[in-house]
Amino acid sequence: MSKVLMISPEKCIGCRTCELICSFNRMEEFNPKQAAVSVLAYDEAAIAVPIMCMQCEDPSCMKVCPVGAIVKAENDAVIIDVQKCIGCKMCISACPLGNITYSPKEKKLIKCDLCGGNPQCAEFCPSGAIQYKEATPANLNKKRKIGERFKDLFGEVE
Repeated sequence: MSKVLMISPEKCIGCRTCELICSFNRMEEFNPKQAAVSVLAYDEAAIAVPIMCMQCEDPSCMKVCPVGAIVKAENDAVIIDVQKCIGCKMCISACPLGNITYSPKEKKLIKCDLCGGNPQCAEFCPSGAIQYKEATPANLNKKRKIGERFKDLFGEVE
């Protein structure tokens, strides 16, 4: 059975460990700007939410890529083939949650690839706000509900 990345915003303590471990794993430096996850703080609501690629079942980013550089890997991770990518950034616009960014330093796109099947953000999250779990119907339903909450919060993206 496949696994999915699960986000529990109510558990996030805003420590930003996920950003640090992601950037270190990707670039061997602690630089949140080079991370594929961002923790957004909502001061009015007194919450923090880790935002990252949710590895969509039917990814918009993959549909708009003019050169087919975005593909689904064997572990269901949606990944960017850097050899094919031309840097047009259409995928950034297509992502409904804004989970793809561009690094001017690397001159390439930054997107979660599930660390090859062992997401370090989930492994090191001290509060359990990010978990990598078996894709059960209950987990998929929870993931769908969280996505709907984000959609309601940010408005529908077309």
